[in-house]
Amino acid sequence: MAGAQRSDARRNHARILTVAEEEVAARGAEASLEQIARTAGVGSATVRRHFPTRRALLEAVSHRRIEALSTRAAELTGAVDGRDALLSWLGEVVAYCATVRGLAAALSYESLETDPVEGNSCAAVLEEAGAPLLERAVRAGAVRPDVVLTDLITLIVGIVLAVEHRADAAAEADRLFRLAVAGLSPQD
Repeated sequence: MAGAQRSDARRNHARILTVAEEEVAARGAEASLEQIARTAGVGSATVRRHFPTRRALLEAVSHRRIEALSTRAAELTGAVDGRDALLSWLGEVVAYCATVRGLAAALSYESLETDPVEGNSCAAVLEEAGAPLLERAVRAGAVRPDVVLTDLITLIVGIVLAVEHRADAAAEADRLFRLAVAGLSPQD
């Protein structure tokens, strides 16, 4: 009997996650947990048992995308120019966040639902993945030594959240990120 319950729980988890991915894609980070429960054919208590907070649900929905960004960071560690590799990867993070509703919210550090012990697992995975890129760019003198990935992710989240309702959020987020990187001074 216990095996059947575990199997049923696994099926519920998978069904909830599939529905949640669709709801978050359609409605962003504010997708209704009750609607997710109804569409998945489970009670809201079942959703909360699997995903005790909205953040937990967003992190689960974002997991595959975060892993893809981590893999991409690893691929870029061998690039010739450390600054270009870092900026290329950060640009991909911006693009993902701007095109995948809910991802920026999952990366946000300032949430009441952030686990005080575990922190923000999505952001932590990206910080670990991007650390070698940032370290290499700093060692090469291409990035200031006081820059940390937490700052860069916070910058990206702020930009993406500021433009998420615009017609071409991805292009606008990319433009603003490039502006932040380049600064306000005219290019020579």
